[in-house]
Amino acid sequence: MTHGLSISKTIAMMIRYPLSLLCIALLSLSPLPALAASKADVEAQFQVWIQKDLWPEARKAGISEKTFKAAFAGVTLNWDLPDLVPPGFPKPKEQKQTQAEFSSPAPYFNEARLQKLAATGRSLASQYGSVLRQIEKTYGVPGPILLAIWGRETGFGVAKLPNSAIQVLATKAFMSTRKDMFRTEIIAALRILEHGDVTPDQFRGSWAGALGQPQFMPTNYLKYAVDFDGDGHRNIWTSVPDTLASIANYMVQKGWQRGRGWGYEVTIPQNVSCAQEGPDLAKPISQWTALGIARISGKAFPSDELRASGMMLVPAGRDGPEFIVTPNFYVIKEYNNSDLYGLYIGNLADRIAYGGGAFQEKWGDVGKMLRSDVAGMQKTLEHKGYDVGGTDGLPGYKTRRSIGQWQEKSGMKPTCYPDSSMLGVLK
Repeated sequence: MTHGLSISKTIAMMIRYPLSLLCIALLSLSPLPALAASKADVEAQFQVWIQKDLWPEARKAGISEKTFKAAFAGVTLNWDLPDLVPPGFPKPKEQKQTQAEFSSPAPYFNEARLQKLAATGRSLASQYGSVLRQIEKTYGVPGPILLAIWGRETGFGVAKLPNSAIQVLATKAFMSTRKDMFRTEIIAALRILEHGDVTPDQFRGSWAGALGQPQFMPTNYLKYAVDFDGDGHRNIWTSVPDTLASIANYMVQKGWQRGRGWGYEVTIPQNVSCAQEGPDLAKPISQWTALGIARISGKAFPSDELRASGMMLVPAGRDGPEFIVTPNFYVIKEYNNSDLYGLYIGNLADRIAYGGGAFQEKWGDVGKMLRSDVAGMQKTLEHKGYDVGGTDGLPGYKTRRSIGQWQEKSGMKPTCYPDSSMLGVLK
């Protein structure tokens, strides 16, 4: 035994020392295991945190004691939320990526779901036509875009918001992996309650703390929510005019260009490199058409659009639909930073406005790779001097573009999308 007492020495100590002192002596000879906290312990710490830590900051932010007490009456931790690191509990182990982390974009565009949302959207476009026209006149954002975002986020307000926003935000501010961010959000939430736009029992949100029908985080609510129905409250929970106008205000503040759409599905000739995509490579649409890029529908681009800027977008590389998008596409992405989200909103808006259908080009069977494999490709490309936009294992436009550039430089036909055949070659 290298870290213990011999039996004879232990017996001698039992004779000489009281039992309590013996326990201390024994424990001092070996490291103590970390004592795991119980949920009750953490709940008690949470209540102390609310009063001793959060309340002083809230008071400095102008929150009254009355508002604060009403907000936290009966509030306990929500243990069902993701990304929690409770104090005193062992940190969750990072799981190795053993499955494909992203798949073909095709399932994202569920046709039955899109058709249902489009039908409801057309009905609501008629029901709220007057309000939508007023909003477009005020903000310049077309009604179909607003309806598409509303439909995508909360099913036009039908989706239930199951969580107390205060409970979610406070739980995450106390013990999530992004405590600082959520601390800012909980203070913003208390400012909303202080203003009186909504009562604590109506203050509902998602598991991520996003509020109401447009799914605004509290800081975004304070920046962008508007009272469009004139009742004195910015009510994104039950007021349709406030909900739609708040989305429009968000979009215009993010740079929405009045009078322009989001983009066009196109065909790109094989002799035109797919490694030209991205918002930083914008050029007048007339220059894209000069390369032979045309709308897949066969229609001409609107004449006023030819002079305006557009960007190539190939979300599945050469193995899927191809687009020329406007700067407004990237405004839609401000709502949810995903190319597929932006295309979903654009396609749904077109269905609502024109009765259109799915994209004409089919999505290829792409994306069946581990994120760790793609991250490895990204690191290799970075070492070669390419700007891949970060080694997160997700093929954003900078990664797709870099792959296309590397393929061209290596004498290959550019596909602008990662696939398993590159694993042994891209070193």
